[in-house]
Amino acid sequence: MSAQFWKGALLSGLSIALGLAGGYWYASSGMDDASNATAEHATAAQDGRKVLYWYDPMSPQQKFDKPGKSPFMDMELMPKYADEAADSTAISIDPRLTQNLGLRLATVTRGPLANSLDVVGVLALNEREVAVVQARAGGFVERVYARAPGDVLKAGAPLVDLLIPDWAAAQEEFRALKHSGDAALLAAARQRLQLLGMPAALISQVERSGKSRPILTLSSPISGVIQELDVRTGMTVAAGTNLARINGLSSVWLSLAVPESDAGSIAQGQSVEARLPAFPGEVLAGTVDAILPETNPDSRTLRVRVELPNPDGRLRPGLTAQVRLNRSTAQSVLWVSSEAVMRTGRRALVMLAEDGGRYRPVEVRLGPESAGRIVVTQGLTEGQQVVASGQFLLDSEASLKGLTAPTESKPTSTADPVRDEAEAQVMAIDAASITLAHGPFETVGMPGMTMAYPLADPTLMVGIKAGDKVRVTVHQTDSGLVVERVEKLGGQP
Repeated sequence: MSAQFWKGALLSGLSIALGLAGGYWYASSGMDDASNATAEHATAAQDGRKVLYWYDPMSPQQKFDKPGKSPFMDMELMPKYADEAADSTAISIDPRLTQNLGLRLATVTRGPLANSLDVVGVLALNEREVAVVQARAGGFVERVYARAPGDVLKAGAPLVDLLIPDWAAAQEEFRALKHSGDAALLAAARQRLQLLGMPAALISQVERSGKSRPILTLSSPISGVIQELDVRTGMTVAAGTNLARINGLSSVWLSLAVPESDAGSIAQGQSVEARLPAFPGEVLAGTVDAILPETNPDSRTLRVRVELPNPDGRLRPGLTAQVRLNRSTAQSVLWVSSEAVMRTGRRALVMLAEDGGRYRPVEVRLGPESAGRIVVTQGLTEGQQVVASGQFLLDSEASLKGLTAPTESKPTSTADPVRDEAEAQVMAIDAASITLAHGPFETVGMPGMTMAYPLADPTLMVGIKAGDKVRVTVHQTDSGLVVERVEKLGGQP
């Protein structure tokens, strides 16, 4: 029992000792991690590196004159060293790491840009190929041939037989005058038949046969489909009554819905390729026949009409088609691979590759895009290289280092700087600056905080002391915000 007791005690003591040692190591490791940022700053100070300012990586455009907590995020401000600011808009990557990072470059190219627009179309009848069959004189419907709307007819197919009583008397008079030998009277009788609406071919038949023909057979003047047939046997019709409407099928219209954003690039005569599910593998060629003047208010699309030949009558109204509008820029344009462009919502950026493994964010203005290529109207020149793959890694690195691409909307001089006002309390005053506890400067993107700001003119502080409540006006400069006006709020001694 005594040996077992001492063995258990020895094991317990060893466990406690190991636990204490592990706890000490863990605590030491945590303290080391917590002091990494301080150690880094201290090492930089020992190396003699000069700090220009501090910044928050999540809002790198705002600069601070001393370290501390970020007013935007729960994190320490990062230093910007003087030896890092030789070029404040570029980052350097070891060329040996380029392949490991998956960086791929694309060259900015100049030349004509052939592109296309894919839309959906629906076949419709060609409204220019319409024939209307009317009663040329008043009469009675003797017969309606076996026709119905939707039937496809050949030219000359009979439709209706009309009995026209007025023709009978006029034809008998014409026959009688023919035997009289009076040429003038015969010509007058023939003209009367023409005025009554009798076709010239029917007059010739009466003259040759010597028999009256009061029944007129109306036939289809063109080949096509019957759209309307408003006649029945036994009806009485007046002169000029529409009896049938026939639409030709020798060509059809392809009606396209083009988004209004692409309407400016459509032109009459533009080539078109149409592919119909009804005829897989076939490509029908056509041209833009008309661009209708109105836009559909519901779909915000422009109607474009294409005329397609239909010699064999296969193309029927209602069939759908996938249509490609081929476009090509007549002039030479600058373009780059679409995948190289990073869109932030308010502007577009590319990572410009420079010599020595340096990369610079550049703002660009864009034009039309097609087939993986996009036109660049401003920001790049021919022959430059941009990052087409891996640019988001570089952009993240640039953001962490506080590097931003210059923007045209940012003032480039103090002639017309961005200004803002806020109420504040004066915390401290020295010869060239003032420390303020202020509300947000929303126009310049500064939240409410306590910070020292340089004075545009030291005389602004005449009559102002620590503790006063004031209204201050600041303006944005390249080095940060500067106080240009201080006004003591009313009611203060």
